[in-house]
Amino acid sequence: MNLTLLGCFDFIGTIAFAISGAFVGVHKKMDIFGVNVLAITTACGGGLIRDLIVGHIPPRMFVNPFYVCIAAFLANVVFLSLYFHQHMPRKITPFYDEMLFWFDTLGLAAFTVDGVIIGADAGHGNNIFLLVFLGFMTGVGGGALRDVLADQTPDIFIKNIYALASIAGGISMVILYRITGSKNGCMIGSFAVIITLRYLARKYDWNLPRITD
Repeated sequence: MNLTLLGCFDFIGTIAFAISGAFVGVHKKMDIFGVNVLAITTACGGGLIRDLIVGHIPPRMFVNPFYVCIAAFLANVVFLSLYFHQHMPRKITPFYDEMLFWFDTLGLAAFTVDGVIIGADAGHGNNIFLLVFLGFMTGVGGGALRDVLADQTPDIFIKNIYALASIAGGISMVILYRITGSKNGCMIGSFAVIITLRYLARKYDWNLPRITD
């Protein structure tokens, strides 16, 4: 059951981040290759960093390119849909930020959970700091790389408690597991915590302090 649930989170995260990466590429007027690169980077970049940290060499995306293929497929679906319906970008522009927010939020929640579990399964279950960091890097790494490639400030530094939501989700996951002993329960609980924090941050415009002058 746990493997199935973890696979579901992998799938959700890959789909959500691939679509968000593709949308950013289209929004930046990249060609089809650029859109594919951004989608794959967003969907698989965090997992690549996580695997390097825990010593999975070569990283999973190169051993089993299933999720790379999913990301590329979705990137081409998004690109071709908009390419053959040139009026659609103008129609979706008003909803661009909202769509990107929800795809990013789903990917962030799913991959944060994924990172913590994979770290625990790799034998680091007693290293709380490492588990939370792995969840954080898996959750935000792909999006940060996407933003750098798209020549924009990474969302983790400016948007609605983005990185903090991932950290809170990782911490809550470790605590829930220590209390309940249920991997399934802590995965679902952490996922819900991240979604809720991101939703509230968006609704009430919560942001960390910054110098605006």
